[in-house]
Amino acid sequence: MSSCLSLLLLLFPILGTLPTANSLPAFFPRAGYYQYLTKESKVINQKIPYKTHYFPQILDHFTFQPKSYEIFYQKYLINGQYWHRGAPIFVYTGNEGDIDWFAANTGFLLDIAPKFRALLVFIEHRFYGESLPFGKDSYNSAETLGYLNSQQALADFSVLIRSLKQNLSSEASPVVVFGGSYGGMLAAWFRLKYPHIAIGAVASSAPILQFDDITPRSSFYDAVSQDYKEASLNCYEVIKGSWTELEAFSAQKEGLHELSRTFRTCKDLRSLDFVWDWLWSAFVYTAMMNYPTEANFMMPLPAYPVKEMCKIIDGFPPGASKISRVFAAASLYYNYSHGEKCFELENEHDAHGLHGWNWQACTEMVMPMTCSKESMFPPSGFDYKEFSKGCKKKYGVMPRPHWITTEYGGKRIDQVLKRSGGNIIFSNGMQDPWSRGGVLKNISSSIIALVTDKGAHHVDFRSSMKDDPYWLRELRSQEVEIISKWIDEYYADLKLRVDNA
Repeated sequence: MSSCLSLLLLLFPILGTLPTANSLPAFFPRAGYYQYLTKESKVINQKIPYKTHYFPQILDHFTFQPKSYEIFYQKYLINGQYWHRGAPIFVYTGNEGDIDWFAANTGFLLDIAPKFRALLVFIEHRFYGESLPFGKDSYNSAETLGYLNSQQALADFSVLIRSLKQNLSSEASPVVVFGGSYGGMLAAWFRLKYPHIAIGAVASSAPILQFDDITPRSSFYDAVSQDYKEASLNCYEVIKGSWTELEAFSAQKEGLHELSRTFRTCKDLRSLDFVWDWLWSAFVYTAMMNYPTEANFMMPLPAYPVKEMCKIIDGFPPGASKISRVFAAASLYYNYSHGEKCFELENEHDAHGLHGWNWQACTEMVMPMTCSKESMFPPSGFDYKEFSKGCKKKYGVMPRPHWITTEYGGKRIDQVLKRSGGNIIFSNGMQDPWSRGGVLKNISSSIIALVTDKGAHHVDFRSSMKDDPYWLRELRSQEVEIISKWIDEYYADLKLRVDNA
């Protein structure tokens, strides 16, 4: 049976194994994902109120060999509309993609900048977007990709922030880091690794406990399934039964041709795998983006799109096939704006520069996932040997499955961080399947978990809307209140030091 699809998108790239219709798992994304990510990046880039800069960053922060000192230019964005010298600096720790895309979809910082008179800085993660250490050759081999990891990225952020403060003659400005998804993981880890650089961190939808055996491996897909089950039990059961119907249908002589017609593909399908991937992505990403208002992050979607998908499935007359129902539901994700006449399931297009995640997933970001019998996806396990074999074949390297917990911790996190950490907000919404790998309980008086029942993937970082529900407005107010406390305490300490000098 097929293997579970491990998504990180986190934003949104893909990690681990993909669903296939045969017994041999595919380890890396084939066609059918990236082309459906937002196609308006160039338009978005013209709208975001940031100035683009490039910082001369060294290649390797952790060795002193001559090659380590080679320079690449790291992109970062700045908005200083409200800032004055000495005021706070809010830094977004870049994710696995173009930084413009994240800046365009993190309106929360723009909303709160006037209150704090904050300088806003979005730093692009190395090897993503335009921040390519080896230019067009950055992805050529493990020799170049070896410099892509979270430790180097955190060091990049630290060096850039220090240089920026010096150049602005504002060494006393307090820095707070923000991040969502993988960026949220980086924000939390940055606060732990560089507490002398950042006074606090806001980590939204950050699954820092998704590694090793800290979180049950089936939790992600169980959570996706629970979202659909809560919307409609019939909807959940139709999706759950559709995979078997798809397999049986494709086994027929003209099965793939008929599926091509049913799924309105632009050309005949060569494999059932593309259908599985297409459907799987639609259901998972819709669960992640189950926002309470209309949004256009991954794709244009209505408010609470899981509920809307289930309305489509439930609205079919008795006797309608499961295949036709799930296709119609998935079309909400891929064609809500009704602009697609046909679907190119087999064409891969990386609109936001996300593909570097496959390397990270094959090296340090190993997050094993499985599908339980309760999942609406076919039950499956995680075969580490097969996963390693796929990574070795593609990149020539083996995964290091325990490195993240060795480098940043995670096991017994409540005991460890209670003694050694401080000033971190972990924000999670239980509609987001990544929340199961997040911190869901307060660890101390200054390491706070803000959890909402209806929140989706880093919904708190989205721009405020007039139709935002009360619980979302309250969540953001709590975050602002906590950040204000951190900054007030910092300035009080600074004044006390000056007075005692």
